[in-house]
Amino acid sequence: MAFIDWFSNLVLFLFVLTLMLALVSIAVMYVTDVTQTKHALRRNYPVVGRFRYLFETLGEFFRQYFFAMDREEMPFNRAERSWVYRAAKNIDTTVPFGSTRSLNPTGSIMFVNTAFPTLDSESTPLEALTIGPYCQQPYSTASIFNVSGMSYGAISRPAVLALSKGAKLAGCWMNTGEGGVSPYHLEGGADLVVQIGTAKYGVRNEFGELNEEKLISIAVLPQVKMFEIKLSQGAKPGKGGMLPGEKVTTEVASIRGIPAGQDSISPNRHAEVSTVSDLLDMVERIRSLTGKPTGFKLVLGDAEFLDELCDEIHRRGIEAAPDFITLDSADGGTGAAPQSLMDYVGLPLKESLPMLSNKLIERDLKRRIRVIASGKLVEPATVAWAICLGADYVVSARGFMFAIGCIQAMQCNKNTCPTGITTHNPRLQKGLVVADKAVRVKHYCENINWEVGVIAHSCGVNEPRRLRRKHARVVTTAGLSVPLNELHPEPLNA
Repeated sequence: MAFIDWFSNLVLFLFVLTLMLALVSIAVMYVTDVTQTKHALRRNYPVVGRFRYLFETLGEFFRQYFFAMDREEMPFNRAERSWVYRAAKNIDTTVPFGSTRSLNPTGSIMFVNTAFPTLDSESTPLEALTIGPYCQQPYSTASIFNVSGMSYGAISRPAVLALSKGAKLAGCWMNTGEGGVSPYHLEGGADLVVQIGTAKYGVRNEFGELNEEKLISIAVLPQVKMFEIKLSQGAKPGKGGMLPGEKVTTEVASIRGIPAGQDSISPNRHAEVSTVSDLLDMVERIRSLTGKPTGFKLVLGDAEFLDELCDEIHRRGIEAAPDFITLDSADGGTGAAPQSLMDYVGLPLKESLPMLSNKLIERDLKRRIRVIASGKLVEPATVAWAICLGADYVVSARGFMFAIGCIQAMQCNKNTCPTGITTHNPRLQKGLVVADKAVRVKHYCENINWEVGVIAHSCGVNEPRRLRRKHARVVTTAGLSVPLNELHPEPLNA
């Protein structure tokens, strides 16, 4: 009985203490709010006004679960994410009772099925294309879908491992991003495309210039298949890479060749590249030093650049052409960026891809220069659409992030990613199990390639790369669709 009385008194004491602490806290917040001068809402409605900021923060996390419809969210809606999750887990991707996708909005894509689709027995395996036919070591690969550039530092060690191991299992390549080649890229065993950004991380000297010895030491690695010079990316054309100091760990800094703990800010362009002639000089310099295919990545804006590029290539000779061009869309990416650039600068892929393809066809360079499309292409239909418009390959970063568990928490530019993908916090990284996620990467890539083939067979071709603009239509402002080859006519010599 005495114990019960003692316990009851203890509970009462703790309740009173908690209540007193709560009252004191409210009093402190009240005085703080009415005396501060930065927030009008909190000054006029002390304590209560703080809930506005709380709900605003919580809204980012709850909106996708309780309020947004399946096709409403940006940058990726629930329907898109759900397909990727199911494909990565290799479970049923079929849907019942009809599509929730409206075919009425301007820009909606639909494919033109034939009355006599290709039988499975008539289909052919994905065709392996050769990139860099004039190189000492050309690269031939078949997978249409590949892993786009994500730097170690921007993403975590287990994320890099999962992507690299998964890419190896799937038979696709992995782009290192501008952060350099890490041990985890190599440990996974995948074919690697080494990206050289404007800061030349991983291949730079103390002055930020290209170090040829470091470049050659990377090029001799058998996993390294190609080099990509990054001019710009979709999230921020005209602005270099941005990695906050808290993510620049000692290891990240060592790989990049920069001080640890300081913000990693890349220049907005390569200092030695200010003309198309300079660009082709850099392509040839890297290609001759490494012996491997070399191209560049950019977001297209000024279309005159393409004419100048083609003119200079023909002046020098076909061998001088870049071996590939990675074309990024101006609708964001995994990297942190100023919103003004993210929202308003550069051309989206729906305009720039046919523009680039047409120019290469017109100047008889399409078979020489492989086109790699990048930008929100995470589903089979968008990948097939890009092929119709002239892409030889497609790369995705955010699609593969979904495959390894990304929930679109919008924390990529911080060190707080709840799924362990873009954080160096060991506690958060613990949730990302490499062995499991690598298999999901494999399944996602294979299911994309397979379903692109399903679309191609529906259109009557036996291999996805034989899709053409006539096989797809797009809804116009009049509400009716027109074939892509009418909206974006190909040159007469196509």
